[in-house]
Amino acid sequence: MRFFGRLFASALASSLLSLPVASYAVAQMAPPMVKAHIYDDTVDPHKDIAAALAQARREHKRVIVDFGGDWCGDCQVLDIYFHQPQNKALLDKYYVLVHASVGHIDKNLDIPIGYGVNIKKGVPALAVLDSRGKAVYAQATGEFENMRNMNSSAVTEFLNKWKA
Repeated sequence: MRFFGRLFASALASSLLSLPVASYAVAQMAPPMVKAHIYDDTVDPHKDIAAALAQARREHKRVIVDFGGDWCGDCQVLDIYFHQPQNKALLDKYYVLVHASVGHIDKNLDIPIGYGVNIKKGVPALAVLDSRGKAVYAQATGEFENMRNMNSSAVTEFLNKWKA
């Protein structure tokens, strides 16, 4: 068995070495794609946001409302980036995160509109609220709609910029 393991490792290493350097770099940086259930279509996001605001007031945090849908690959990538250690630490310390389903851009649309978020530019779309519910940031131009071509440092920068 060890022989086959070494043989496989050797074949894998030689196939990676045969890749052009640019291809190898892209393969190393590409975010993992795992479809997760993030946005629950059966809950009332108004209630989730109200609960998050109450928690934010108690804990002196801000609320991030993440508008999207499970079908959205970029939403999946954003969630992966949210859970990476450097971003998870920032989220846990400074924010309460709410995932609000917008279906296929046909559900709960009053919520992003109410915060000034333009989801017609694409999802995921984010709003950052102070603990009273006032939007301190509202995504207007689709900044995160192309998450699969961004890296997690963009999320880190965003979280650092808008933390309480």
